[in-house]
Amino acid sequence: MSLPHAILIALLEKPSSGLELTRRFDKSIGYFWSATHQQIYRELGKLEGEGYIRTLPAEQPARGQKKSYEVLPAGRAELARWTAASQDPKPQRDILLLRLRAAAVVGTAGLRADLRRHLELHQRQLAEYEEIERRDFPPDRAAPQDRLRHLVLRAGIDLETFWTQWLSHALKEFAELPAEAPEPTADTSG
Repeated sequence: MSLPHAILIALLEKPSSGLELTRRFDKSIGYFWSATHQQIYRELGKLEGEGYIRTLPAEQPARGQKKSYEVLPAGRAELARWTAASQDPKPQRDILLLRLRAAAVVGTAGLRADLRRHLELHQRQLAEYEEIERRDFPPDRAAPQDRLRHLVLRAGIDLETFWTQWLSHALKEFAELPAEAPEPTADTSG
């Protein structure tokens, strides 16, 4: 149930129309919790039906005017309850790691090029996060809200740093492998 909570966060930060919300999602929360525009609009309807948000009255009635939403006290209380609740970390599931495991038994054909592609993607994402950090979090921004938002960004920076380092290491390992992985042997290590 995290998408509704992500929407509540964004609306508490700034009441918005659905379109404004989806644009803001693409530039912030979407970095770590993605959702399609259709999912966001669907959740806005559900949140309104549950009494967590409301449509702001229009300044002047107009057909086709975009609706803006704000969080109601019940929505704030739900977000506070969810934030305080204990949650276990999710198990790691990564298709690239699974494909590497498969390469040990079927060969590495095509995988090296994809590792390079992944490295380039992670390098670009890291550069983007570092630019956001330079632009939005100068050393003098020490308000509690800024510090918490910066922690989220630092998680992204640290994860992208991990992936760029790990992929660089994996490519070095690949350079030392024969063209194809050796014939599979029984592996009882799991």
